[in-house]
Amino acid sequence: MILGLGSDLVDIRRIAETLRRFGPRFTGRCFTEGERRRCERRAAVAEGYARRFAAKEACAKALGTGFRRGVYWRDLEVVNLPSGQPTMRLSGAAREHLARMVPPGHEPAIHVSLTDDPPMAQAIVIISAVPVPPPGA
Repeated sequence: MILGLGSDLVDIRRIAETLRRFGPRFTGRCFTEGERRRCERRAAVAEGYARRFAAKEACAKALGTGFRRGVYWRDLEVVNLPSGQPTMRLSGAAREHLARMVPPGHEPAIHVSLTDDPPMAQAIVIISAVPVPPPGA
């Protein structure tokens, strides 16, 4: 069952300008160390940050909190599964809010789609609840 849906569109030029003006102050405030490492090793640095920025905005919308109620930028981390598929790892108040959203007998699943077509980057996040199989099933 779908618990939340969020989408966001970001102008890559705006992120590039923010990186130029504020550099580590911006990236340190909004992105985890893992996200910064991943973005900085790419040729298209601004595009990578823009996709992740959009994903964080989309995830905050899917949670229904925005960046309020103790949810901070670094509480929402874009990570990749071994297959390369993106997903989100939540911590702090974001993880606590997600836990309250999920009905008993279910576990959360976060689905993420990222894309860019310069000058724009887009993310869609769907939070769903998946039934937990009974023990021994």
